[in-house]
Amino acid sequence: MALSNDDVHEILRIIDDSPLAELAIETEGFSLHVRKGAAGSGPDAPGTAPPAPPDDDQVTISAPMIGTFYRAEAPWKEPFVSVGSRGEPDTIVCIIEAMKMMNSVSAGVAGTVVQICCENAEPVEYDAPLFRVDPA
Repeated sequence: MALSNDDVHEILRIIDDSPLAELAIETEGFSLHVRKGAAGSGPDAPGTAPPAPPDDDQVTISAPMIGTFYRAEAPWKEPFVSVGSRGEPDTIVCIIEAMKMMNSVSAGVAGTVVQICCENAEPVEYDAPLFRVDPA
């Protein structure tokens, strides 16, 4: 059973809005296990940069889904952006892998990257800060 990005987003939204802490679905040829607040993930996980102090002028690019954060298309490729990179709203800043699907994440804002908030190949939670951008 193939799931679209919209299906995954809807499942995650339902779980996020529910009192459930964990959900497991298994059918023939398909298995899904989701846990809220899984240990070892999120902004306080080891190896993750702490969020920058709030700066009213900066914008946070947040994770649109739960998955694995990748800064580049492949380990041997250059990162999409680095600190100091200037981008536009449609600039791809990273990839989040969710259920073996690679999902490009666009900046959504024009500006200069001032902080990368998580480590490459680390799990991220929904709405976790990925980048801080100075829109000036």
